[in-house]
Amino acid sequence: MLILSRKTNEQIVIGDNIVVTVVAVRGGNVRLGVDAPRDVQVHRREVYDAIKAQESQKVAGGTEGCSNDG
Repeated sequence: MLILSRKTNEQIVIGDNIVVTVVAVRGGNVRLGVDAPRDVQVHRREVYDAIKAQESQKVAGGTEGCSNDG
């Protein structure tokens, strides 16, 4: 894991087209701004985990009752 130190209004560039800006630091919270192409999904980790869990449930639910026995 790469660990970087940044101050308010400083940026991190990821690849050629993603920029993360430190918008504010207040107490134990950091506000980040992310500029990325529309086709790049950006989520908080807990949201990403919920999306993946929901996708797994759909896949598992979609295969119930299916058989390859022919």
